[in-house]
This record gives sequence, structure tokens and C-alpha cells, in this order.
Amino acid sequence: MSTMNSKASSGGEKEASAMRTKTLGENGYSGEVKRGQVILVAYLIAALELTFLFMQMGVMPYLAKSLGLDSVGFGYLQTTFGVLQLVGGPIFGRFADQFGSRAALILSCASGSAFFLLTSISTSIPLLFLSRLPAVFMHGLPGAQKIIADMTAPSQRADALGKLGLCFGIGIIIGSALGGVLSTKFGVFVPMYVGLVGNLINTVIAMVWTPLQTKPKSDHHDTDNSNVFSIREILRLMKFPGVMEIFMVKVFAGLPIGLFLVMFSIISMDFFGLEAVESGYLMSYFGVLQMVVQGLVVGKLTNHCTERTLLRLSVFVFAGVGLGMALMRTVWHYCIIAVPLTFAFSVLGTITDSILTKAVPSSDTGAMLGICASVHPLTRTVGPTIGGVLYRQFGVSSFGYLQLIVNIGLFIYLLKSKIPLREIKSQ
Repeated sequence: MSTMNSKASSGGEKEASAMRTKTLGENGYSGEVKRGQVILVAYLIAALELTFLFMQMGVMPYLAKSLGLDSVGFGYLQTTFGVLQLVGGPIFGRFADQFGSRAALILSCASGSAFFLLTSISTSIPLLFLSRLPAVFMHGLPGAQKIIADMTAPSQRADALGKLGLCFGIGIIIGSALGGVLSTKFGVFVPMYVGLVGNLINTVIAMVWTPLQTKPKSDHHDTDNSNVFSIREILRLMKFPGVMEIFMVKVFAGLPIGLFLVMFSIISMDFFGLEAVESGYLMSYFGVLQMVVQGLVVGKLTNHCTERTLLRLSVFVFAGVGLGMALMRTVWHYCIIAVPLTFAFSVLGTITDSILTKAVPSSDTGAMLGICASVHPLTRTVGPTIGGVLYRQFGVSSFGYLQLIVNIGLFIYLLKSKIPLREIKSQ
């Protein structure tokens, strides 16, 4: 029986692959090459957008300070950005489902252009807050994920999504370094000009090299009449088998560490005693780890292990990371802990995204990816408040103990539960 199911699954994937090739207007080998080129373009757009985003993140504290914004006001600025991204994620996903991945990527890149334009002319605090508004549609990474989800077979999806971690690592390393060099040598506004030009180039790339339709014709559903802003349509996805359970695991497994990372700029100064330059080196170290793990490790694991096994593994490693953080005393301890931390984050993010996009109809993958993309903005929004309380009242070790307790509970839940992870998409 399992052999018959395996053959049926293999046949279905071949048929789906043929449909994806046909969508690009090509046949056979040339169609496969074309599909690979489109996926590479998606990687390029994501890498560039993340580079510019991390570039402005490194410069923003200095720009805010030059305009007279204190640490409390800067916290409000960061929270504003987080809330806008949190609200915009699901809306962006619904937009991608209704109007296509190409239109969604163009919207993201154009919004990035507006974001950097407004930031480059921010000569007052009100203008600086106003410059955050385009962030509601700045979702280049989910846009790239949407293209990959549309153009890969389910068995290849986790590997292809995992390689986006290379883009993230490139963004951290190049963006952080570039922002520091440009702002030091030419002033804090120069990185914003570079980001503006870069996002305009990204917009052109999305318009020229992304096909009008990336989703196979057989996957189209009648969604034209539904509202992009419909909360009911977004909540509907949570009712599919296994979706709510996996999404909750995605949110809570990394939440305590997410709170720690939100507070890391303060912790690095107070607890580790690092200077700004040393913090920059630490960020670059994280970027390299991210590239190695997601570019080389995750793909191989997805080829040899089931998604259920990898999900349990990531949560188990997260529990170990929590124990390590509870006992951590120096920055060198943290550098060691960063290896399993990066592994767990990368595997959890890639596997849950893959599972969730396969658990909903293919016409809703954009909305699902948008919902997934809202997890990090949620952490950035609540992080300064909750993380601040934990740090002030209980110290750095509290993040580790919370991480340990939460993930032990999740690991036991995953061992005992029978969550359906490979639902067949409705046609």
C-alpha cells in the first residue's frame, strides 16, 4: 500500500512539475532551465532587499540620535516598524495570491524605494516616523518564498526555501558592513540614497525577469471576488488540518530567544561589555553561520529526514539552547551556543514554512506565507516590553530558562500528538 502511495505521489509531483514548466510557456529541458532562472532571480531580489534593510538598521540609531530622538523614542520607532510589518504580512500574502507573485514583488520593491526616499529626506522626528509607513508592504522575503512555493514540487520545497537563508546571511554580512562604512565616510544619509537606488533596480529586475504568472494553471482558484483585506479569509486558513498546531509551534518555539535577540543591543553592552565594533563582528559571525546552516545543512537534512522528524529535532535543540543560555556567562559561551541556536532557528523556520504551504490549497500559499512572515514582526513588537521586564527583573538567564521550559513542553506535545503534516492540496 505504501509503495502504491509513493508511486502516486511521485506521479503527482511529475505532473505538477510539468504544469509549472508549461506555465512558463516552455517545454522539456528549456522549461526546467527557465524555471531555475526565475527561482535564482527570486533569490537575487531577496538578497538585495535584505542587504538594504540591514544596512539601514545599522545606521538608524545614529540617524535617530542626530535628530534628537532619545532611547525611548527610538523604541517607539522600532515598535512602529514592527506593527506595520505585522499588519502588512497577511495582507501582502493575500495580494500575492490574487494578483500574482510578480505584482507582489514589484509592490514590495516599490515600497522599499518609497521607504528609503522618505528616510533620506527625514530632517525631523515626525518625518522619520512617517518614513516607516511603506514598511507595511515591504515583504521581499515572503515574495521570494511565494515564487519558490509556486515553482517547486512539494518534495523540493523545503530545500529551496532553506537556501533563502543564504540570502539572509548575505544581507546581514554585507548590509551591516556597508551601512557602517558609508555612514562613517560619507554621512548617515548616504546609505539611504544607496538603498533608494538599489530598490529601484530591484523593482526593474522584478518587472523584467519575473514571469507574469508563476503558479501552474491547474492551481488557479476563483479568488478574484474575495477582499485582500478580509480577516475572515485569513483566519479560514487556520482551520485546515494541522495548520493551527504547526503555526503555534512556530510562534512559541523561538519566542523566548526572539525576545533575547530583540534586547541583544542592550545585553551586548551591559552583560557582555561589547563595543559597537565588536557587536558588528558578532553580527557578521551570525551571518556566516546562517549561510552555512541554511545553504549547506538544511537542504541535505530535508533529503534524508521527514519533516515531522526535523520539526521535533529543531524543538529539541531549542530546548538545549535554552539550557545553555541559562548557564551562559561570557560572550564566548554565546558564540558556542550560537551554532545550535542558528541550526534550530533555520530548521524550524524552513520546515514550518514548507509544512504550512503544503497544508493549504495552492491558491492560498501567499496568504499562508504572509501569516508566517508576521511571526518576526510580532516578536519585534512585543519584544521590547516583555524582554525589558525579563531582563531587568530576572537577568539574562531568564531567557534561557523560559526557552528550556517552553520547548520541553512543545517537544512532549509533538511526540504525543498526531498532527497531519502532508495534507493533499485541494484542487
